[in-house]
Amino acid sequence: MQQHVLPLVDISKLDSASFEDRLSVARDLDRACVEAGFLYIRGAQFDQALFRRLVERAKAYFAQGNETKMRSYIGLSQNHSGYVPVGEEQFGVGSYDLKEAFDVNYDCSIVGERRPLVGPNLWPDMPGFREDVLAYYEHIKGIGHQLFRAFALALGLEETHFDAHLRHPPSQLRLIHYPYDPDAEDRPGIGSHTDYECFTLLFATAPGLQVVGKDGEWVDVPLIEDTMIMNISDMMEIMSNGRYVATKHRVKKVKEERYSFPLFFSCDYDHVIAPIGSHEAPRYKPLKGGEHLYNQTAQTFEYLKRRVASGDLVLNDAVPLDSFGLQEAGVRA
Repeated sequence: MQQHVLPLVDISKLDSASFEDRLSVARDLDRACVEAGFLYIRGAQFDQALFRRLVERAKAYFAQGNETKMRSYIGLSQNHSGYVPVGEEQFGVGSYDLKEAFDVNYDCSIVGERRPLVGPNLWPDMPGFREDVLAYYEHIKGIGHQLFRAFALALGLEETHFDAHLRHPPSQLRLIHYPYDPDAEDRPGIGSHTDYECFTLLFATAPGLQVVGKDGEWVDVPLIEDTMIMNISDMMEIMSNGRYVATKHRVKKVKEERYSFPLFFSCDYDHVIAPIGSHEAPRYKPLKGGEHLYNQTAQTFEYLKRRVASGDLVLNDAVPLDSFGLQEAGVRA
C-alpha cells in the first residue's frame, strides 16, 4: 500500500445514488480528519481541463504590470475582492510572504443578501478571465457541497443538514502567485496560520506547503498527481466540538515559481457556528460565522487595518488570529 505524508480519501462515490456508497466516503473522511487536519482527496468529479485553464488565466493575469493589476486593487472593491499586491496581507507584525493574489468571493447581486465578503466582485478588464475563474469556482463549489453532506453524515446528522446554510456563503477563491526567487530563504514561523472557515480545497502547481505535525514540527506536504489537498478550518473545529482540529500551516519559500488556488468554504454569513452532533458538553462558545471571518480578514489585510485604525471600521467580538488549532481542550471564545 502506498504511503503518504497525509491520509488520502477517494470521494468519487459522493456522486453515487447509493446512500451506502456516500456513507462509506463519509466514514473514510471522518477517519482522515480525526487522524490529521490535512488530507489528500481524489475524485472522478475533478474536471482537469478547468484546472489547466485556471492556471493559464492566472499566469496571464499576474504577468501584467503592477499599474494594470492595481486597477482592480482589493481596497477598491465592495466585497473584499480583487488584486492583492505583495505586502498587503500580513499574519505577523512587520512580516509578509513574497506573494500576490487575486481574490474572488461569492458573486451575489441580491441587495437584501449582501454582507461583507458577499456582493459583486471586482474584475479586471481581461477577456475570458472572469468566465474561466467563475467556471472553476462553481465546479469546486459543487464538490465542496458534496463534502458538506459527507461531514453531516460523519457527525451523525441528516445528510442535508448544511444545505439550508449554504445559500449565499462568503466562500472565497484565491489565485495566488509566488514569483520565482533564486535567493529564497525560509524563516521559521512566517505565514503560520489556520484557515478561518469550515474547510479548504487546494490545488497547487508546485510544492511548498508545510503543516504542523502532532509533535509540533513542520512537515512538507508533497504534491500527488490528480489530487487536491483539503484541510479542516476554525469553524469545522467548532462544529465538530473538537473532533476535527484546524491545523496550522504555511508556505515555505521555495526557489521556483508557484501558483496555488485555495477555495475556502463557509456557511452563510449570518449562520451561527456552534458544536453540533456531539453528545459531549460543548467545548466552544457559539460564533457568528460571517462576523468571525470578516474580523479575521480585517486583522490581516492592510487596507482594512487602516480602516480599523481610523475608526471607520469597528470589529465586534474579534478573537486573535491564533485562537484555533492544536491547543489544549477547553471552552474558547
